[in-house]
Amino acid sequence: MKKSLFLFALPILLVCCKANLPVAQQGGKEDMAYLLFVSPDKYAGEEVQVTIDNGTAFTAKVVKLKKSNRKGTQYGVKPGAKTLKVSYGNKNIYQKKIFLSTQEVKQILLP
Repeated sequence: MKKSLFLFALPILLVCCKANLPVAQQGGKEDMAYLLFVSPDKYAGEEVQVTIDNGTAFTAKVVKLKKSNRKGTQYGVKPGAKTLKVSYGNKNIYQKKIFLSTQEVKQILLP
């Protein structure tokens, strides 16, 4: 009888003495958006020149379309409406006005 009373009371006691664990807090998201340059074949593995709003320019590595989810290099930019121009050598291969949201990874599909 004492054993069954003890086995009945033990789970109730453990539930009542549950420790309150700290609640995870999420801070504000970083104010950045990301660009990922992908190509199915021709430009995969190459480096292209990227110009944003006719001002900021940088060199970006293009990844193959199949590997873009795992091995792509993402380039951080400020969110908002941007005019994006991508060139390879002296040839303009991509030009478009895009909108980037906070924490968005935008894949730029090159020919």
